[in-house]
Amino acid sequence: MAGSNGTANPWQDDAERASVTAKEGIINDQSALTATGGAAQRDDLLALFAVAVRAVSADAAMPPAIPVSPHGRTVVIAVGKGAAAMMRVAQARSKGRAVEGLVVTRHGHVPAGTSWPGVEIIEAGHPYPDENSVRAAHRALEVAHTLDAGDRLLVLLSGGGSALLAAPAPGLDLADKQTITRALLQSGATIEEINRVRKHLSLVKGGRLAVAAGAAAVTTWIISDVPGDDPSFVSSGPTVADTSNLDMAREIIERYGIAPSPQVAAALNDPANETPSADSLGIAGSETLVIARARDALAAAGRLARDKGYQVTDIGDNIQAEARHLGAAHAALSRRLAQDGARRVILSGGETTVTVVNKDGRGGRNLEYLLALAIALDGAPGIWALACDTDGIDGTEDAAGAIITPDTLARAREVGLDPAAYLAANNAYLFFDGIGDLVVSGPTLTNVNDFRAILIDAKA
Repeated sequence: MAGSNGTANPWQDDAERASVTAKEGIINDQSALTATGGAAQRDDLLALFAVAVRAVSADAAMPPAIPVSPHGRTVVIAVGKGAAAMMRVAQARSKGRAVEGLVVTRHGHVPAGTSWPGVEIIEAGHPYPDENSVRAAHRALEVAHTLDAGDRLLVLLSGGGSALLAAPAPGLDLADKQTITRALLQSGATIEEINRVRKHLSLVKGGRLAVAAGAAAVTTWIISDVPGDDPSFVSSGPTVADTSNLDMAREIIERYGIAPSPQVAAALNDPANETPSADSLGIAGSETLVIARARDALAAAGRLARDKGYQVTDIGDNIQAEARHLGAAHAALSRRLAQDGARRVILSGGETTVTVVNKDGRGGRNLEYLLALAIALDGAPGIWALACDTDGIDGTEDAAGAIITPDTLARAREVGLDPAAYLAANNAYLFFDGIGDLVVSGPTLTNVNDFRAILIDAKA
């Protein structure tokens, strides 16, 4: 994990993952630590984030051995922000047999020097698909089509695959997919709603990759980044039966006031774009296992917090709400819990949403949540908080998230930053960058979505 000082990334070292502190370079402006105090509280928050991420890493989550076909080929397709790490673990746990396959992950999410014989690696666009996303989707389908009865396809999924695998349905092109994806992401729609639409505009999502594998055995292991952990929504479920339909997709477009292009509208009205049924060859009889989820990350953080002497209030891993509204609500909760003077940590996960009003804004849902939280707390003493995306990238910027302190607003105003104005303009990234409180981890190579921790220590 590196801040602006270029410190080596401790996420790559198992021995360090659970003991990261602010002194190791996560905060991009170390002067803020000594100038404002609260270094111990910041360190505790960063340690909670580190141990949460470690608990849902591929090393910690993947089973001790991968299923290897006894009679045919074993092919692994790994897709998502954790794909490179999951493939690395699969190679190590394949009972001494090298496995062939495909890795599809976000640009910058393949550690330097990574390669395996017989494995193709494609880095593609996220959160918006690019040309490599289209190439990757077609390569995945081609690989699946080569399989026969007696072969096994192991699909390793983590968050981000919906953008990374983008094979437009007939009549659509990449520009159509990019435009509708942008509109959905900026509308305030939930990830389930967004993926219901994307499944019906694709040749690979909604179980279609499993169908391409035909009579081969299909096993899917999932690091879940969706609230509720429904496997059909992680990376839009390329190997999992879909429970939505075209009517639902059209209703979502209408509900959020999105005006689709004529091509997208036609695709959503074409019965040929219904997803395959659960009894389709390839989907029927397939095996799906969720191996890591937000609950695991919160549980690990809770154990560490108790070890550090905090009382833990875990309010759930399935929270979906507008980021700024949730921040205000959590401020009220924090004030109430702070009244007894106990040292506390409030933990939560899930995936907030942001309704974008400034198309040129620079932010992220965790940053927007934190800025709203800071404004609502209004300098309340003894309350610190961290909110980060467990993949290390909040939105489209280079930060995982940020930290707020009791004097966040005061420090911002000293350098001429108006918190309310930055929140209104969806510019939370610029706000926290301006006061040196971003958490910059780099890619963590896993993803169970938002991690939030509010620390209450009235005696600090």
